[in-house]
Amino acid sequence: MRVFYHLIYEYKKGVRDLVLYTLTADAESKAIWKLEKNAINYKIQRLKNGNINVFFGKEECLTVVSRICGEKALNQLTPEEDFILGILLGYSISEQCSRYCRKQKDKNILCLA
Repeated sequence: MRVFYHLIYEYKKGVRDLVLYTLTADAESKAIWKLEKNAINYKIQRLKNGNINVFFGKEECLTVVSRICGEKALNQLTPEEDFILGILLGYSISEQCSRYCRKQKDKNILCLA
């Protein structure tokens, strides 16, 4: 939970607009309590293995996450959805471009990388 708390700190300081963190299901109530105590918007996604993905951050970012992901597992996102999510989470733009091209290559679509 220390990393989770640190991510909340970074969000509150404006370092991140959106955060994704995976927790065990037994930590869910503690995570929700902490987010609500800090008045932070969040979305919980339940995983098949029993864990949870906790997205938290600015409402507009969470709206996009909800529209892109819905109830889909993250490994079922299209290359475009995966790219958008990575950018929203603040991942390296060049790394996201490379990842996108790899995913497109797997689909036999030409990409200049």
